[in-house]
Amino acid sequence: MNLLNRLFGVSQRQTISPTEYQARYVDAQVPHTLVDVRTPAEFQEGFIPGAIQISLQELQQKMARIPKDRPVIVYCRSGNRSAFAANLLMQAGYEEVYDLGGIVDWARAGLPVKR
Repeated sequence: MNLLNRLFGVSQRQTISPTEYQARYVDAQVPHTLVDVRTPAEFQEGFIPGAIQISLQELQQKMARIPKDRPVIVYCRSGNRSAFAANLLMQAGYEEVYDLGGIVDWARAGLPVKR
């Protein structure tokens, strides 16, 4: 738990770049949960390998699908919905939440997209 949260009950959303995520979690095989908060139709067009799809609109109802005992990384198309999702998860008590931003930046970095 970070200092702001301990002192003031405030959590600050952490961001992670596509290359940092790839190295820190995928390449190192560190257990985590990767959540795509786009719609099912967007997910079917292409997603980051290993992601589960829970749209932002359903996140509060389906949060039980996301373990609290490991890091959670969220992403969307451009980064707006993932920022909102990260804040929702932190408000729900998730302590290690990272905003990966958008799959657009992921693909632009030359990282794999599953179709």
